[in-house]
Amino acid sequence: MQTNFRPEQLTTPEMQESEKILRTCVHCGFCTATCPTYLLLGDELDSPRGRIYLIKEMLESGKPASEEVTKHVDRCLSCLSCMTTCPSGVHYMHLVDHARAHIEETYRRPWHDRLVRTLLAAVLPYPARFRAALIAARLAKPLRGTVARLPGVGARLSAMLELVPAALPAGESEYRTVHPAEGPRRGRVALLSGCAQPVLDPGINAAAIRLLNRHGVEVVLAEGEGCCGALVHHMGREAAGHAFARRNIDAWTREIEEGGLDAIIITASGCGTTIKDYGFMFRNDPAYADKARRVSGLAKDITEYLAALPLAPQTDVGNLTVAYHSACSMQHGQQIREEPKKLLRKAGFAVKDVPEGHICCGSAGTYNILQPQIAGQLRERKVDNIEKTGATIVATGNIGCMTQIGKGFADRGRPVPVVHTVELIDWATGGPRPRALAG
Repeated sequence: MQTNFRPEQLTTPEMQESEKILRTCVHCGFCTATCPTYLLLGDELDSPRGRIYLIKEMLESGKPASEEVTKHVDRCLSCLSCMTTCPSGVHYMHLVDHARAHIEETYRRPWHDRLVRTLLAAVLPYPARFRAALIAARLAKPLRGTVARLPGVGARLSAMLELVPAALPAGESEYRTVHPAEGPRRGRVALLSGCAQPVLDPGINAAAIRLLNRHGVEVVLAEGEGCCGALVHHMGREAAGHAFARRNIDAWTREIEEGGLDAIIITASGCGTTIKDYGFMFRNDPAYADKARRVSGLAKDITEYLAALPLAPQTDVGNLTVAYHSACSMQHGQQIREEPKKLLRKAGFAVKDVPEGHICCGSAGTYNILQPQIAGQLRERKVDNIEKTGATIVATGNIGCMTQIGKGFADRGRPVPVVHTVELIDWATGGPRPRALAG
């Protein structure tokens, strides 16, 4: 793609990188075949190729983002399916991240949009605030029909209430920063606690810790770590996202220097994609470039790490068929496709691939709140395809997908449990039966 930036526009690393990405695109349009929003809407501007043209014009002009550009960039899920499809290697993720930061800096959104985004940024990355908000939302949930009719904010606030779980699991009764290995120690890892996941389902990290400990791996929860920054980063709030990232980098660097780490384990694939990108985020930061690169190099999804351990099934899990939903951040963001399925099969489960498995379920961080109509259509499509497998359980590696798909089945009155992959592997290798499979 030919670009027309003026020399003075290419003085920042961000603009230089975006210009390089734009020039990589050859207009082939392969990306349109796998883009969820183009699949649903049929609008070229809601395809990666169309958005690339819009972003190019916006950045080249040097003008504030327009309402039109903002609308189509906002509709992007950042599922990154286009990156898997692209034969030219266009790094769309970095380009759309730059576009979102430019929009946040130069475009004044309508008041209702600003309100919802500010609310999400102020609540979701903080576990205590998020838990309190969920408790309050449960009280307000019966009013969601009235809420939906509020001008401007109604659809999004109603979508928030729809996603609120009927009950919140109890938090950890005992918090420890070090979980020692059982028997001879074969490794030492840090585990990301995260933000939303420990509130919605603390059993996921608990299963990961039990599983790793049983197989000789010491697990530490680094003091000071928390939200990976993805939630605000993908809303264009670059400074806030980088602040969360720096806090994590500092926390893990202390652990690396004090006790050494073999890996930094992540059980939410959306977080994993972002943490693996810390090295790029801070490539031009003299104080953090080396530390961020080291952290990104150690970051592994839990299934990546487990693939190298000698796991041995101890529990007969019965004749259970599992539909494996590969989160977009797993298969497209991290290019991890086969490891989770191999682990599940080794653990004794029959594993089914989901038709159209490359298409997003519509969760995408805060997307199912900010774009509820499109997210709802994608959820229905995903649940339809999962039902075609005839599976009795759905397994995935991302809490957002678990919430989104679980709601889809609940809306249909179907009790199909949606569990994290690590919970099933923990159960098969001697851990407790996942709570979602009770009964």
